[in-house]
Amino acid sequence: MARAFLVVLDSVGIGGAPDAAEFGDEGSNTLGHIARECAAGHADEGRSGPLRVPTMDALGLGAALTLASGVAVDGLSDTSGGMWGAATEVSMGKDTPSGHWELAGLPVPWDWHYFPTDGAAFSDDLVQKVCEFAGVDGILGNCHASGTVVIDDFGADHLQTGRPICYTSADSVFQIAAHEQSFGLDRLLKLCADLAPILHDMRVGRVIARPFVGDPKTGFTRTSNRKDLAILPPQPTLCDWVSGAGLPVQSIGKIGDIFSMRGIDRTVKGPDAELMQHLNDAVENAPDGGLVFANFVEFDSLYGHRRDVAGYARHLEWFDIEIASVIEKLRKDDVLILTADHGNDPTWHGTDHTRERVPVLVIGAGDKPLGHIQFADVAASIAKHLGVPAHPPGRSFL
Repeated sequence: MARAFLVVLDSVGIGGAPDAAEFGDEGSNTLGHIARECAAGHADEGRSGPLRVPTMDALGLGAALTLASGVAVDGLSDTSGGMWGAATEVSMGKDTPSGHWELAGLPVPWDWHYFPTDGAAFSDDLVQKVCEFAGVDGILGNCHASGTVVIDDFGADHLQTGRPICYTSADSVFQIAAHEQSFGLDRLLKLCADLAPILHDMRVGRVIARPFVGDPKTGFTRTSNRKDLAILPPQPTLCDWVSGAGLPVQSIGKIGDIFSMRGIDRTVKGPDAELMQHLNDAVENAPDGGLVFANFVEFDSLYGHRRDVAGYARHLEWFDIEIASVIEKLRKDDVLILTADHGNDPTWHGTDHTRERVPVLVIGAGDKPLGHIQFADVAASIAKHLGVPAHPPGRSFL
């Protein structure tokens, strides 16, 4: 039986979104600007020269970039003989749930709630709820912030006062950072779970637990015990379509959190290096039939938000080498799709996601240019490959 592997390179956008100006992102181009900086010799930390991603480029990565944004850069080809295209999002967001839900066939049917950028980010009532659930007399942060910067800024105060660090971003998200030992991981996870229904009723897309370790002397580091509590999709998604047909659905990375485990049988988490091993294991051992849905988050979390061009380039080059070995293990009836959920241009202003088109690279279904497609077409195509009923609005390109 056919198997499908849907792999999201979190934030690897390719520019060109027709509505980017509405998000303040006109001209942003995650892959294009990284490749440009590499070619100019401005991203030589731990690597050197033009961006080297020959596996994905042969599949159409550079061609998709040129199609999406008209950009051609050294190190990437603007033509390809593979099956490739550039996907455009219709949901009014550039966040994780919007991108993943729409890739899974469900454009977001509402406007997300975003927190104000001026003054305190959170209302007094919401702060009071946090204090009540956490058993504390106040919170730290209460602002828009980078997740790594905010623990540097407030980590010492957090250890002294026990107050959780609460912050947000340009996405529809409420994040709580707390020390795994002094505050307690279980306590942090419970706090986020208690707050989630309130925030989801406000149409806040995710409540995220951001545990960290360390001290002011040695520095603070986030751990891999992050947990996203996402609002439940209001209608069935690709995961439900496949599961409803009696086929297994496996999540690798934060996919299970994004879909609140609905339609998902099992999940594995960890840093990207471990997730790559899990993907290799799935390709080698997953039963006939079914879907493996993976997200590699470190492009976004470690390099995009931190505006680390060289680090992002290194991770792209690492992924390119690793995915080649995955592709070699695919079976005759397998289809693997590489794509992304939004952009996070490390050369752009601020530290948030950017509104961009994304590449769609298809392995195992022949060679043809797909042109411009929609995010939801990915779900429709996987459903067709697996022989399960799909729902509008996506259209299969297979």
